[in-house]
Amino acid sequence: MTKSIWVRLSEPSARRAALIVLIIAAFFRFYNLETLPPGLYPDEAMNGSNAQEALATGSFKVFYPENNGREGLFINIQALFTKVFGDTPVALRSASALFGVLTVIGIFFLARELFKNKGERSVRIAFFSALFAATGIWAVLLSRIGFRANMAPCFLVWSLFFLVKSLPLIKERFGKAMILAVTAGVVFGLGMHSYIAYRATPIIIAIIFFAKIFQAVKEKYAGKFISVFAAFTVASIVVFSPLAAYFISHPSDFLGRTAQVSVISDKSPVLTLLINTAKTLGSFNIMGDFNWRHNYSGDPVLSSIVGALFIIGISTGLVLLFRRKSGSDGGDRFPFVVLFSSFAVSLLPVVASSEGIPHALRAIITIPPAFILAGIGADWLLEKIGRRSKKISMIFAMLLAVFVVVEGYFLYFVRWGSNPNVSGAYNQNFVDIAQEINSLPNSTKKYILVTAGGADVRGWPMPTQTVMFLTDSFIPEHRSIKNIVYIKDLSEIPNEEEGYALFRIE
Repeated sequence: MTKSIWVRLSEPSARRAALIVLIIAAFFRFYNLETLPPGLYPDEAMNGSNAQEALATGSFKVFYPENNGREGLFINIQALFTKVFGDTPVALRSASALFGVLTVIGIFFLARELFKNKGERSVRIAFFSALFAATGIWAVLLSRIGFRANMAPCFLVWSLFFLVKSLPLIKERFGKAMILAVTAGVVFGLGMHSYIAYRATPIIIAIIFFAKIFQAVKEKYAGKFISVFAAFTVASIVVFSPLAAYFISHPSDFLGRTAQVSVISDKSPVLTLLINTAKTLGSFNIMGDFNWRHNYSGDPVLSSIVGALFIIGISTGLVLLFRRKSGSDGGDRFPFVVLFSSFAVSLLPVVASSEGIPHALRAIITIPPAFILAGIGADWLLEKIGRRSKKISMIFAMLLAVFVVVEGYFLYFVRWGSNPNVSGAYNQNFVDIAQEINSLPNSTKKYILVTAGGADVRGWPMPTQTVMFLTDSFIPEHRSIKNIVYIKDLSEIPNEEEGYALFRIE
């Protein structure tokens, strides 16, 4: 009876499983988004200010140079949400939430495709991988912040899905394989428009190529195989080309903030790299990011149960990869080549940085492989239990699913969401100022004294962006309409000025 349940989860039921995680992922990312997280961090607001300007001028850029430079795709998408939802935090964060949901579904389909030779177990691996990602505080928290980094795991997981799906079709269904490869290339190329850490991911594609090329040579379809990867590469380059053209004409923007935080600038870069690697690997199960904006300060990014299953998944993969004889399971090695290469390569930009290690946000691209490895751990454990009693295995699976949903809700919406440090991490004080300004009529002159420090953005420090976005005063013409004047010293207020309101950003 219990086995038949998982069998029914094969085809139409696999769609039901995907629908379940889709609903859960959407709930965890959109529920109460208008109030949690509180405030609006200036980096998010900077995106919003650029989005406002793009809407006002019709100039949607491929790269926005302010705030150490940011790829333009996400900001341009945020502009569409801003047009619909107005100049609000939820407008900026809805774009992230949407990509977070798409990442979860991508994890489901990639995990199922990687392990489809396991039959009904592939659905179980896919379901738990996606469920862990749908509810894990690491993935949930980051996908509710208006940062472009949220696009990176989404584009990576879907490009890997289409590419991996194309490979078995090369020999017999070459046309379909080419269509899938081109689709994968387009999605992968879009990822280059997401986040600077994504630029390490071509190494993953190269590893996949070399993992399969020898089989293609042996089975005499190397020509078709190379053609598929060529199609993938050309499609990626075409999609990336507008941003590449920008970097060619603005080479200093290519590295951006990376040059500022690289370990190369340290006195002992090798030692720093080793320490960073240890801290980053430890962040999954021992001690994580201390930044309240990215994590519950100091907690590992994976919960205790998911973290334990993650270790089991890694152990399972390592045993399989280094087993001397693959036997009938030889084809099972490739999924772990994909997962381990994705995980390791995605960590390179993290460990190569000398700032804020461990860094949950910079490690965001490891979300797909990390949660799929945890899903493999869950499948391994359930399979072991099932050998003794399939009924107990099914009960345990249901309890595990319910537990991670309840735990995920508690960790984010209750424990993290109610912590008093969170509002400060997101500059709720600046939002309060903006709301007070917006409550005043345009006829009232509003002076905003800015004494806060931060990176310069067109003459004003970054913290100013929260107020600028929420009051739609980033563009000088809009300030005039709203009767808003930014000043750096009280002496800038005319002596004869009367009936004005004064606010401070400090």
